[in-house]
Amino acid sequence: MTDCPFCEIVAGRAPATIIRDWPQAIAIVPLNPVVEGHLLVIPKRHVDDFTTSAYTSAVTMHYAAELARDSGPMNLITSKGRPATQSVFHLHLHLVPRAENDGLALPWYSGRTRRAQP
Repeated sequence: MTDCPFCEIVAGRAPATIIRDWPQAIAIVPLNPVVEGHLLVIPKRHVDDFTTSAYTSAVTMHYAAELARDSGPMNLITSKGRPATQSVFHLHLHLVPRAENDGLALPWYSGRTRRAQP
């Protein structure tokens, strides 16, 4: 047993709804999806974040792109470090389907067309 929940899922020791299983990664439904269709793409090899291994990050991104290819509008989000909202320190890519006026806000975009003046 490890302290990493994603390593536990990959090893089959923790439950998850696995959507796809590739040789080097899996796609799962997160515990609290923000919208229907929200998925996580997780490498089977433990790396802390996208800067730990360029190769593992690239392979994981390849699988995420393959999975999302025929989808509509979508965000692909990953984080490095707690201040950047990383809560599980095992690389994972969020695929978040989007729709017009879905109410999901990103911290750098409020939907406004112009920046507020100081």
